Amino acid sequence: MKWAVPVVVVALVGGFVARALSARKQQQAALGTARAPAALELAPGDLLVLHPQPFARTLAVSGGLKAVNSAVVRAKVAAEVKSLTVREGDSVKAGQVIGQLDTTEVDWRLRQAEQNAASARGQLDIARRTLENNKALVAQGFISSTGLETSVSNEATANANYLAAAAAVELARKARTDAQLIAPIAGIVSVRAAQPGERVAVDARLVEVVDLSRIELEAAIAPEDVGAVQVGQAATLQVDGLAAPAQAKVVRINPSTQAGTRAVMVYLELLPQPGLRQGLFARGAIELERKTALAVPASTVRVDQARPYVLAVVDGVVRQRSVTLGGRGSIAGSLERDSQVELAAGVADGATLLRSTVGQVRDGTAVRVTAALPDPAAIPASAATGR
Repeated sequence: MKWAVPVVVVALVGGFVARALSARKQQQAALGTARAPAALELAPGDLLVLHPQPFARTLAVSGGLKAVNSAVVRAKVAAEVKSLTVREGDSVKAGQVIGQLDTTEVDWRLRQAEQNAASARGQLDIARRTLENNKALVAQGFISSTGLETSVSNEATANANYLAAAAAVELARKARTDAQLIAPIAGIVSVRAAQPGERVAVDARLVEVVDLSRIELEAAIAPEDVGAVQVGQAATLQVDGLAAPAQAKVVRINPSTQAGTRAVMVYLELLPQPGLRQGLFARGAIELERKTALAVPASTVRVDQARPYVLAVVDGVVRQRSVTLGGRGSIAGSLERDSQVELAAGVADGATLLRSTVGQVRDGTAVRVTAALPDPAAIPASAATGR
């Protein structure tokens, strides 16, 4: 009994210790299993397989639309607006009478000028008869040659006075003609700035007419980009309020820069399309170059580090790959600004990349695709651009 009790106690303590160690090992094993990273499950839409495809390097442009031909009808004489027959939205033809200014004052000025011209004509006739008579008297020796010279001078002065009076008559007649308001070009009235009964000054703005058959986009291009722009290059624009994209081409490049910004104005003429209006805002891109390249949506490229990189899937593991970016552009005429970017170096044809929909994933993370990766040739163009 003296040795049995200690042995039993030691056996019990050893059993408890062995049981505790076993439980601790099981707990550590369970904890290690829980901490082991599980494979990240990906859908086929989260992956992108690189293949060469038609890539258009583009230059983003934006600006307001402006009619190539527009005209402003102004008052050429100070008078009261007697009538104005057109309003905003009315179509007019070139040479069409669209209004009339009051001609009461102009008519009186014309009559005054005509009377002054008639008086000057009478003085000229008297001076000419006097000159003829003096010529005869000089020939007969009744007057000296000095008197004849005076008559010649008087006749020349009377003739000049008459010509000045006749010119004043023509000016008065022109002022009467100018009181009639005529549309200089065919188009649509965009502004009516005066109303009948209102007195307007000389050169006052009355009506503005725009020709919507030719519409241009005025775009400011940075000096470092304008060198790649050439006349004749095609462009695709999205105009506010229009569902369908508008096609355009570069028609002119301003030889001077704008003061302050140093930007160069480039003018793109839009093809005729219903719904185009002066003043609408448009954005799009000029196609600078078309080639075959490895291109991905711009959101696929990660820029949260010093160098841009992409996340590639290699043997079921995510690997970070630094890339060299080329030009920005679009695929298959995409209108999204900077929607695609060329990968000049860092990845090869056939590489599988993670799209931006996956979010941030660490380098070395194991991944597993829930279904077979679809054939890139069968992916619609809208899905390829990430829209």
